[in-house]
Amino acid sequence: MNSSGPRRTLTDPFGRTVKSLRMSITNRCNLNCIYCHNEGDHGSTGEMPPETIVNIVRAAAGFGVDRLKISGGEPLIRKDLEAIISALPPLKDVSLTTNGTLLKGRARSLKEAGLDRVNVSLDTLDPGKFRMITNCKRDILPAVLEGIDEAVRAGLTPVKINMVLLKDINEADIGKMLEFTKGYKGNVILQLIELMNFRDAAPYHVDADLVEKELLQHATDVTTRTMHHRKKYIINGAEVEFVRPVDNTEFCANCNRLRVTADGKLKPCLLVNDNLIDVSHASPAEMPGLLQLAVSRRVPFYSCDTYGQEK
Repeated sequence: MNSSGPRRTLTDPFGRTVKSLRMSITNRCNLNCIYCHNEGDHGSTGEMPPETIVNIVRAAAGFGVDRLKISGGEPLIRKDLEAIISALPPLKDVSLTTNGTLLKGRARSLKEAGLDRVNVSLDTLDPGKFRMITNCKRDILPAVLEGIDEAVRAGLTPVKINMVLLKDINEADIGKMLEFTKGYKGNVILQLIELMNFRDAAPYHVDADLVEKELLQHATDVTTRTMHHRKKYIINGAEVEFVRPVDNTEFCANCNRLRVTADGKLKPCLLVNDNLIDVSHASPAEMPGLLQLAVSRRVPFYSCDTYGQEK
């Protein structure tokens, strides 16, 4: 008989249990995309040392958190990334979001260190549009495509392609992106992402309802994921998901993620910056209590009657 009692969890005042961390390990990036929101973190400087990163993850794992998404900036700028991943406690899933420009040559070592999957930001296959979106004068699109190839060969699958939809720029490119992912025979998934309200992004917003309607018309199968209740469409043998975080009460109601900024602050919500908890100098003994404090501050940004405070 197990006398240890029920396992502790990180459950917020709205009944949402945190099962995932999204951790920025740097604000540095080698691109300057027109829509970048820096993980909602615009004022921090500095980077957490590996020891702090591991302490946060280890403490969270003690509460049943079993998924970690590593992000930036561009996380592959950090040369110690493989060492960080290899030092993590056992987790169900460790993934990485990258712009892919530095992925070639490191996919294999990342896999060997314990990385499970990668998300690659790729908004278009058109070189001219790519340079415009990324504000990069050099032709680095081939390097991104080679990085995707290498990630598939290394087994960092399924590789998810993050395509941020931009009005009058790439909204007509969805079909080409679907054909591109289809060529990988299930090892690459297209993820369409609704642009969030950062950095004067309004001119680039697409009609998300229209996009969803088009996907539904062409889909041969539609399922709904537990995470955020978002839909997954099968179109001509290719898999595509549509992530709609804007004005989306379901997205918030089903959010099970706690964010960590590059300089070591726990961030209960991507869109809120006045309730952060600094853990950059916390000891391993202090970390569990600080995680509980951060989760106690989690409030759905897009609220509805379910939470008694409609927005």
